[in-house]
This record gives sequence, structure tokens and C-alpha cells, in this order.
Amino acid sequence: MKLKIIVAAIMAVLFCQGSRSQDVAVKTNLLYDALLSPNLGVEVGLAPRWSLDVSGNFNGWTVDGHSWKHWFVQPEARYWFCERFAGHFLAMHAIAGEYNFGNMHNGLKFLGSDFSKLGEKRYQGWAAGLGIGYGHTWILSRHWSIEAEAALGWIYTRFDTYPCAHCGTKLDRNRVHNYVGPTKAAINIIYVF
Repeated sequence: MKLKIIVAAIMAVLFCQGSRSQDVAVKTNLLYDALLSPNLGVEVGLAPRWSLDVSGNFNGWTVDGHSWKHWFVQPEARYWFCERFAGHFLAMHAIAGEYNFGNMHNGLKFLGSDFSKLGEKRYQGWAAGLGIGYGHTWILSRHWSIEAEAALGWIYTRFDTYPCAHCGTKLDRNRVHNYVGPTKAAINIIYVF
């Protein structure tokens, strides 16, 4: 159901804007694809130096007992230094979604967030936040481009904690965490209409 809402929102942005030349692009983030999180983005030109990018990703399965289920939507306003869809840009984005993570063993600790706990327990909840980023797009041909972007920001999350990946008994309910750090990393392959 959530995936249908994401696709409907992306299609609404596409059809509300029209599809004139160099006004619409579709993209996929190769980094998310490599992490088994299928994603799709649509970018619409708003003005000569402004565009709106809306991307979403979804992962609805468990692999070898590791729970990495989630869906997220990330709308982003972009200011292009030269012209849209080419060169350097600054971005401001929002992010929102739900997740169910667990049995993911690692040793990561970053700016007050201890991701190593994902190996001990399962966390299920929602998240929302804001971020700012910088990116660059390289034109490969008339319709194809590649883009790199990195962003930092803040995410507010509420979650329930479970003792293991498959357990139904809650240890904690409605806990709060504020995350500060990277909110986007992308290497996008883009098709521009």
C-alpha cells in the first residue's frame, strides 16, 4: 500500500508539471540498489535554475535473518549554479518513512547514534527529518546523465524495541532518538526527457 502511495505521488508530480523537453528526469540511486533497496526518483524543472526532486525507496524483505525493511520518501528542492540538470547544485530536502531493522551486526557508532545495537535487538518505528546537500551532474548524452550527491541533516525518530529479529514481545515502546549526520548519499543514473 505504501509503495502505491509513493508511486502515485511521483506520477502526480510528473503529470502536474507537463513533460516539455529538459523539464522532467527519472533516476535511480545505484548505491541504494547495491544495498537491495529498490528506488525511483523523478525530478521536475521549476525555473531556469530550480528543480524539485522526489525520490522514494522500499525494501520489504528479510535476507538470511537480517531485517532491513523500510520505505522512505525524500522530496528535495535544488538550486543549480548554471542551468538545471547540469553541473553543480545545492539542495534542501525532507525525509520521512517507516523502518523495521534488526539482526544486523556491525560496530558503527556515529555522533551519538550507536548502530551496533542493531545486532542485539530489533527496532521498528517511523522517522522524519531535514537536510542540506551538494551535488554535481555530468551529462553523458542528450538523454543520459550521472549524478553524485551527499547531504547532512537531522532525523527525529520514534520506535519500539524488541529482543530479537523475530520476537513479538516489546522491550521498549515509543522511544525517541535524534540523529545528526549523513541523510543522503547518491550516485544516480538519470534519463532526461
